[in-house]
Amino acid sequence: MPQYTVNFFKMITTLFLALISTLACANPIIPIPGQPQATVITPSAPNINAKGYVLIDANSGKVLAEKNADERMAPASLTKLMTMYVISGALKSGSIHLEDKVRVSEKAWRTSGSRMFIKVNDEVPVNDLLKGIVIASGNDAAVAMAEYLAGTEDGFATIMNAQAKVLGMNNTHFVDSNGLPNPQHYSTPRDLATLAQAIILHFPEDYRLYSEKWFNYNNIKQPNRNRLLWRYQYADGLKTGHTDDAGYCLVSSATKDGTRLISVVMGAPNDSIRTEESIRLLTYGFRFFETHKMYDKNVIVTQARVWKGKNKEVPLGFTSDFYATIPAGQFKNIHPEIQLNKSIKAPIMKGQPYATLNIVLNNQVVMSQPLVALEDDPKGGVLRGIADSVSYTYHKVFSKSNETANNS
Repeated sequence: MPQYTVNFFKMITTLFLALISTLACANPIIPIPGQPQATVITPSAPNINAKGYVLIDANSGKVLAEKNADERMAPASLTKLMTMYVISGALKSGSIHLEDKVRVSEKAWRTSGSRMFIKVNDEVPVNDLLKGIVIASGNDAAVAMAEYLAGTEDGFATIMNAQAKVLGMNNTHFVDSNGLPNPQHYSTPRDLATLAQAIILHFPEDYRLYSEKWFNYNNIKQPNRNRLLWRYQYADGLKTGHTDDAGYCLVSSATKDGTRLISVVMGAPNDSIRTEESIRLLTYGFRFFETHKMYDKNVIVTQARVWKGKNKEVPLGFTSDFYATIPAGQFKNIHPEIQLNKSIKAPIMKGQPYATLNIVLNNQVVMSQPLVALEDDPKGGVLRGIADSVSYTYHKVFSKSNETANNS
């Protein structure tokens, strides 16, 4: 046998033995039958003793639990969240100031229900009235501020309803600033979660009021009715409400490890239950979900091809920071997928959606958000139009060919 043939067989034998040795030492690629695999299980939300509720993430808006979230219910003093939202807007715009003195009318003084105990013709600083509304849940303080801003409480209710429409609170209608019983005065758990989210995101400078536990005015010391401030270490707001018609209600928010949640419980049987059930909802959210910031606002996420535009491409992104809420411990397993609209043609309007970004986990979409144009792109000139018309024709033919090939 020639020497080169012997050498060849020796080389093959050596490689074969090395392969056998490697396979013997390697970990098995296929799982052993019956061996438990690491999985993350997200249980269903706890069953809450209330007429309706919703739990959302404050940054992403993702709903984590809900029941009768769109059913219209009496909001009682949860109404004062919108009263405060309107007031905060006026403060931010500079139309009123914390040091302004507000004269107390007889109507404000006579308003029934919970009170701050202001007196007729007193001139009370706006700053004190805000504390009276948030901490003491003072109906008198709410009416005084409504009259100061709009002249009448009816006029203020018109502003409240207009603001509710802007926020997308489509199942809400207000007739006063405090939430006294009225069949035409209603809201829903989802709408109130939207409102709480807007308060937190739009007016962080005023949000601190919701965590204050005590308010002292006219030598009367009153506690914040939100018991979560004492019983739940992560809670820092927002507001309670109660009437015989509404039952016991609580809009609460809490933050833990960079995640902020908002819970809305409406129509609970008593104060203790609304508190404990709110804690159960928040605990569930923090234990089984986490929120991550995925993209900053106004940062280019992708470029989209534009047909017949002045520019061939338009940058797409988000007008506000984009957060994704996912099951706890799964961040490493998610990935983004972008779906561009077909045939994006000029003119392109800044702020309009032209694509969708999906956050995918285990082949399922867990979050979606429209990608909007970060710049305008007007129609291009005649030459651009002609060139793109030809290119677009070939583009459509090529796309159809690919679809046929993929389906065959």
